Amino acid sequence: MDTHVLDQLSHDELRQYTEFLLWHYRVMDAFWFIYVAERFDQETAERVNEEVWERVSGMGAKDLIARFEVEQKGLDGFLEVLGLYPWSILIGYETEREGDEVILSVPSCPVQEARLKRGIGEYDCKEMHRREFERIAKTVDERIEVECRFAPPDEHPECMFCQWRFRLA
Repeated sequence: MDTHVLDQLSHDELRQYTEFLLWHYRVMDAFWFIYVAERFDQETAERVNEEVWERVSGMGAKDLIARFEVEQKGLDGFLEVLGLYPWSILIGYETEREGDEVILSVPSCPVQEARLKRGIGEYDCKEMHRREFERIAKTVDERIEVECRFAPPDEHPECMFCQWRFRLA
């Protein structure tokens, strides 16, 4: 990787470039999914998406732990890694520590909102996120258990797309 161009950027330019990369990351993921669904079918796109996000989330968590020297285990370590995870920044996950558990809520989901705006309905993201969150959590600490309270295709409140609970076994 040749990152010399980054050395020439100011702090503000680096921030703008980071925002571009995050936006581009989300757009690439969206078009990848759309084209797989169009070429094959929705179910195939969802299953492949599950496999991809299970794999890349674990790789990402491992890399974040190493790059940012995350030493904590348990829910504190999980929250630290999750806070650095690109989708936390893109989506704006809301996390709340309640004693021995963490509740992650997604009141606004740009992916599902874009689908609803286009009239194509929500896609089944529950298993993909279960695998993604489980892989991140287990990379931080094998004892962390993941429970989905609700996520599409489940019925959910209008003000919340999904909600997850993380706790130590």
